[in-house]
Amino acid sequence: MRLEGKNAIVTGGAAGIGKAIAIALANEGANVAIADVQMEKAEAVAAQIRADGLARKSVAIKCDVGDSAQVDRMVAQAVADLGGVHILVNNAAIISDGSFWNVSDETWNRLIRNNLSSVFYCSRAVARVLIAQKQGGRIINMSSIHATLSEPSAGPYTAAKGGIEALSRTMATELAPYKVNVNCVAPGATFSELTTPMYTEAVKQALFQRVPMKEIAQPEWIAAGVVFLASDESRYMTGQVLTIDGGYVMDGSLPGAKYWTE
Repeated sequence: MRLEGKNAIVTGGAAGIGKAIAIALANEGANVAIADVQMEKAEAVAAQIRADGLARKSVAIKCDVGDSAQVDRMVAQAVADLGGVHILVNNAAIISDGSFWNVSDETWNRLIRNNLSSVFYCSRAVARVLIAQKQGGRIINMSSIHATLSEPSAGPYTAAKGGIEALSRTMATELAPYKVNVNCVAPGATFSELTTPMYTEAVKQALFQRVPMKEIAQPEWIAAGVVFLASDESRYMTGQVLTIDGGYVMDGSLPGAKYWTE
């Protein structure tokens, strides 16, 4: 029970990686507030946590994390319902496709609003609580390997994820005196409601050529990294990116080809 007595907020916790994170935090002892616009699914996750016999508090709070006023209300409600907050996981995100020169102003603004501005709004609101509580804390921001690798037809998404990593480093520096650690998790290919439709057989075969471990991650594998960053085991880590990608980013080999013969 590495997180016994801790209270966490998980944005986008109603499904996919966010759901896995909420459950993993609860399994380690945390009370969890799930902030999402999908209230039926969020309520189901909260009910599952409460029903698992873990004696955890879990609440679902409707919140459009791209709206700063809603975020402020959500954080205040989470603090009231759980009795404080110690951990924030900024997980909520959306994606769209299209070459950058065909991306409309509306699409660009929507992606940046929901993927990057949301991290700023939620972190700002929670940081103020953490500073006032004087107990330290953790902010964990979900990035992506595509903050580093290009992703054709996903320019606004990759821009937002790169921005998250840059913002996280500044947040980590500014919050260090308050014993608040700020880190990122960068998942590689992962099955979720958002991404599974993208993984056609052709895409999977291409990924297995590219990813040394030749697997697509399950959401729980990503959640395990979040639990580590939320726990005291990561007490001396801040401003870092924990990449969980089966070796995708680090591998510079050429699939099916060798530079040298044996």
